[in-house]
Amino acid sequence: MNITRRWFILLFLFTLVHTARAQEAPANVAQGRYDEAITAFLEADKTNPPPKGAILFIGSSIFQQWAKLKEHMAPLPVFNRAFGGSQTSDILYHMDKIVLPYEPKVIVYYCGSNDINANHKAPAIADRFRQFVTRVRARLPQTRILYVSINRAPQKEDRWPVVNATNTLIKEYCDSDKRLGFIDVNPVLFDKEGKPRLELYQPDKLHFLEPAYDEFAAIIKPVVTKTWALVGTK
Repeated sequence: MNITRRWFILLFLFTLVHTARAQEAPANVAQGRYDEAITAFLEADKTNPPPKGAILFIGSSIFQQWAKLKEHMAPLPVFNRAFGGSQTSDILYHMDKIVLPYEPKVIVYYCGSNDINANHKAPAIADRFRQFVTRVRARLPQTRILYVSINRAPQKEDRWPVVNATNTLIKEYCDSDKRLGFIDVNPVLFDKEGKPRLELYQPDKLHFLEPAYDEFAAIIKPVVTKTWALVGTK
């Protein structure tokens, strides 16, 4: 085999490997655009670490912007590690740093909305949540995980069928395991006529104003409280 042919084969093999690796992770994960947010969490952990065995809220900007989370959930031992813009793949990518080390007994998870905005399909989004559960189970088999439904925001009205399909798949999955739970927040986001309550939304018709979080707390806190009573003292 001459040198030119050998180099051609090596270049071809390198291209195959590089392409395969690129396909394993979405571009936003590969580029590490959330590294700054993750680093900020890790730096905060050095000076004010959250208690192990507590209640972790993880996900995207809907949770990140919940300014009164601790107040709403008091006296439950909650802490927030949501980061804006994240997709389910990003949660998977960073969970070894900002999920598993905390050894939470309860995880409250909101993510998937940005996946839908990126035109991901319901089965893929649901599968990444299953991957998250599987990885938590491997390290923390008794941890309870509560999935908060993707909201049918006016901003993505044309994609509500995907939102509904994703929520349905994940609810069916959660219903199959007593250590999982599904919390549907969509009912409080619509009025009696079935129209979105626009007074709850920021101008982008995607993110929420403070009154929406009051509504969320009324739905989510009782479920988290009940779940915590099952595992918090063990």
